Amino acid sequence: MRLSKFFLALVLTAQTGYAQQSIKPKNVLILYSDDHSYHALGVMGNKEVQTPNLDKLAASGMLFKQTHVMGGHQGAVCIPSRVMLLTGRLVNRLPGDGGTIPDSLVGLPEILRSRGYTTFHTGKWHSDKASHSRFFSAGGDIFFGGMHFEKDGGQPHPTVYRFDSSGLYPANRKRIADTFSSTLYANNAIRFLNSEVAQEKPFFCYVAFTSPHDPRTPPAAFAQRYNPAHITLPPNFAPQHPFDNGDMNVRDEKLLPRPLTKSMMQQDIANYYGMISEMDYNVGRIIEALERNGLREHTIIVFAGDNGLAVGQHGLLGKQNLYEHSIRVPMIMAGPGVPAGSSYNGFNYLSDIAPTLYDYLGVGKPASVEGRSHISVFEAPQQFIRSAIYNVYGHWSRSYKSADGFKLILYNVDGVQHTQLFNLTRDPWEMQDLSAQPEYRQKITELTNLLREEMVSTHDNLDISLPDWGRQAKQKPRGS
Repeated sequence: MRLSKFFLALVLTAQTGYAQQSIKPKNVLILYSDDHSYHALGVMGNKEVQTPNLDKLAASGMLFKQTHVMGGHQGAVCIPSRVMLLTGRLVNRLPGDGGTIPDSLVGLPEILRSRGYTTFHTGKWHSDKASHSRFFSAGGDIFFGGMHFEKDGGQPHPTVYRFDSSGLYPANRKRIADTFSSTLYANNAIRFLNSEVAQEKPFFCYVAFTSPHDPRTPPAAFAQRYNPAHITLPPNFAPQHPFDNGDMNVRDEKLLPRPLTKSMMQQDIANYYGMISEMDYNVGRIIEALERNGLREHTIIVFAGDNGLAVGQHGLLGKQNLYEHSIRVPMIMAGPGVPAGSSYNGFNYLSDIAPTLYDYLGVGKPASVEGRSHISVFEAPQQFIRSAIYNVYGHWSRSYKSADGFKLILYNVDGVQHTQLFNLTRDPWEMQDLSAQPEYRQKITELTNLLREEMVSTHDNLDISLPDWGRQAKQKPRGS
């Protein structure tokens, strides 16, 4: 296949570096949602959730249908996912799961800032303030934390700081905003895109929404779009999970009592969809500002979610598990050179975004990047960069998904072991566990061996060949 002129230019600039590019430097706009499962998007086949702006964005670029977060070693899975997005590092190589980003982990905005980019951030930041200051030269309202607790104003009145170039953020500078979180962060991004700075210099703009994370309290106009009585429950809805998966009492799982009921979950999903539609509306506002300022044709746009969410599937509510609803997220890339209306069915991780953008911009990536660039799929979307997906949650569960559609999940919770095997090709909702069927014993052995190999290659410090692997130390030192 002959390379297109644009793709050949990308390859050449990746070799010659940013300074020698003959095309106009490109901007980067990253829009990141919070607790947004892959299936909660119209373009992914969901006929009930309304996401017209994200659907339109996907139609203008490439929809990635198998994007995964690699997981986490504690309940706030969003911490490592956000660091993986910006650094391209693997989850097992993030000290403290990314709560602090050491100088040795170089972020994409940090590299671009050193090359003259304005690096702008508004919204959620769940790591340390020092790394934030290192990454970003400008910003709007910043939220340091995991979620907008209702006692602190919730989503309608988020507690935030204005960007502080000193990086200090003293407590007395904190304020309670009078604008719903997604609208507030979109307003900040639009203000930046309207500025002379965005016109004069290339930019990296990172908008980290806190929707649709709970508390799910969408504004009335969006809440009224969804009548709970008309919500269709997913086929894998269950009143409760069939066994202890290792984190049954984490905060997310305490949001509703057990057993879960149909009406209870219809209301929760209606609120979830209302939050997503409100965020989608603000995504549309941001993209409209990009177009109005003549910046769209020079900007690569990335939309993704930090992790998925169960919302009643498998009798669970949160993201602290290894089912598809929690490890898979929506992802779209659109911009010059990205084929409109295309889709990619191969596996990828959030940590693959940074290396892809380095190659797209023709900027050499730092040695700390461990993800794999997917720049070549813009030219050949039928190729698969990854042949398997590995996931981690806590010190007691691991999973492996192979290209033939099988998925293995292993648990060792306080010495109690469980094995699950699903054929995702036939059973995408993971409703039929095949692990007890004799004809699949060889498949379990095969996938277990492949999982061990993947754990070694991703620097996992557990040894699942040991009978007590789930009892090993919860947090051993990890590579930096």
